[in-house]
Amino acid sequence: MAQQRGFIVEIEGKVAIVTGAASGIGRATAIALAAEGASVVVADVDAAGGAVTVGEITGADGAATFVACDVTSPESVRNLFAEAEAAYGGVDIVYNNAGISSGEPHWPDAPLARIAEETHINTSGVMMGTREAIHAMRKRGGGVIVNTASVAGDGHLPFDPMYSATKKAVMSFTQSCAPLAESENIRVNAVSPGMVRTAFQGKTGDGERPASWLAPSIERHADSILPPEAIAEAVLDFIRDDSKAGEVRTVAPA
Repeated sequence: MAQQRGFIVEIEGKVAIVTGAASGIGRATAIALAAEGASVVVADVDAAGGAVTVGEITGADGAATFVACDVTSPESVRNLFAEAEAAYGGVDIVYNNAGISSGEPHWPDAPLARIAEETHINTSGVMMGTREAIHAMRKRGGGVIVNTASVAGDGHLPFDPMYSATKKAVMSFTQSCAPLAESENIRVNAVSPGMVRTAFQGKTGDGERPASWLAPSIERHADSILPPEAIAEAVLDFIRDDSKAGEVRTVAPA
């Protein structure tokens, strides 16, 4: 039976998982979800950064817990969902946000191991997170999944074509999941940000500064770089709007 659509979904009382939540877009989204009344599982490989995110949420009287998660590891992803269910009784919202770029040296000299890591985090991590989310959400009668794509998926990054390719894959994967809205009452969408002001940019070079190929672009677009909160709001819009499924929304300066 087809689901009725067009309702506003309340975030208060829901349980949300956010990957890559130790900083940047993930942190901003975790904080925004908690401010709306969700209990948030902060997932990342960065325990120190994750603790900061949890501290910001609990310091504002929100509910949050940190779970260490490597999104490239099936065992770690399964454990993430098990920990979320143990802590809060289930999962309603999942934001698959964890991602990396290749950094230095750039293509075609990027190390093979880095290429594999970038591919696994940016694509396999999203796919495994979505799969586990679906199985968890079946127990709740439905839910919402949002993935992080990028405008690079529809553009060209000659110095990091792997990033473009992985984000294009996230777009296609998300669109292919559209029928889940009717078959499982699970809506899958993706945000596609332009350049965002996060620590992610600053660590692409030697870990302290942007990669040489990225720095000129950051300088050129300095006046139009988005704050991470703008992406967080787009994620919340997808969660609230029950009519959206299989959509990829570009988030760029007005």
